[in-house]
Amino acid sequence: MESFVEYLYAIVIGIIQGLTEFLPVSSSGHLVLSQHILGLEMPGLTFEVLLHFGTLVSVVWVFWKRIVSIVSSLWSFIHKRNGEKFLADSDRKFALLLIVGSIPAAVVGLLFKDFVESAFAAPRLVGFMLLVTGCLLWVADHLAGGNKTITGVSWLDSIIIGCFQALAIMPGISRSGSTITGALFRGLDKRTAAEYSFLLSIPAIAGATLLELIEVLQTGEMAASWLFYALGMFAAAIAGVAAIRIFLRVLVKNKLRYFAVYVWIAGLLVIFLV
Repeated sequence: MESFVEYLYAIVIGIIQGLTEFLPVSSSGHLVLSQHILGLEMPGLTFEVLLHFGTLVSVVWVFWKRIVSIVSSLWSFIHKRNGEKFLADSDRKFALLLIVGSIPAAVVGLLFKDFVESAFAAPRLVGFMLLVTGCLLWVADHLAGGNKTITGVSWLDSIIIGCFQALAIMPGISRSGSTITGALFRGLDKRTAAEYSFLLSIPAIAGATLLELIEVLQTGEMAASWLFYALGMFAAAIAGVAAIRIFLRVLVKNKLRYFAVYVWIAGLLVIFLV
């Protein structure tokens, strides 16, 4: 039976996962950092699945209005069949843009799965990837963005932003940081860039969670009590909501450079100390 310390451990790991998943500092990079420097370890695949589910809840919680609007628009089109063109509605176009933008990461993840997994065992490589993240954030902080809303986003825009997301498969590259950089580079306004970036995380996180869940079901792993798992998942969800709101505020105020400096320092520490 878990002690109070172990329950506290679940909460701490959940908070770290929730914050680093959405703040532009790379959750995978911090996982490697915590394992090699702080001595923290992920207590089993089941726990990892539930942490990812908790962060998925965070995105849905913050952007539920947009998600409901997209789902409602798709549902209405399917049932009314009134001859209206599918892309005539911005919400339906948004849904397709999210699908198209998710393709590059899915392809890279499938083709380079073994290489990416081996990268987690190479902390010095993760350190260099953190330096790359810092550069992306510094560039993003100096990109004014454009005036493109979802109606003005092209399929090429979504593919390019998706390629930036594919970079984040490497541990140490921030998914939110790279996709925001790609979106601003393609001329999206900051509000649309942030919304697209975070909603684009839903297929990515859901896909990773599903793959991990399949592995859990195959192995039948259950290393701790449900309370332990629930505490971690709840902590990840709450921390994730806070991280998204902080990131949106920082993006609007052009303060991403502070995160750039942070990940540069973290990367150098990994390179020279691990």
